[in-house]
Amino acid sequence: MVNMINQIKSQDKWSPPASIYRYVYKGKVVYFIPQRCCDIPSVLLDEQCNTVCSPDGGISGGGDGGCTDFFKVRSDEKLIWKDSR
Repeated sequence: MVNMINQIKSQDKWSPPASIYRYVYKGKVVYFIPQRCCDIPSVLLDEQCNTVCSPDGGISGGGDGGCTDFFKVRSDEKLIWKDSR
């Protein structure tokens, strides 16, 4: 996750500021990076930082359709990082 944070910090500050949340989804720990604007999708990562899906955002606003139940079944939210630049 440190590499992901450093990658985000190497970019211009997002608006709204970037953040990463930890959840449990379908029995597994995942990390959610909310969409940063309009047509840019959010990203859901597994514990190895592999992309699982895009729960929302993108042109349709509905993500990539790979985890349409994420917002309904996720649990144990914990903010693990927020860009404070």
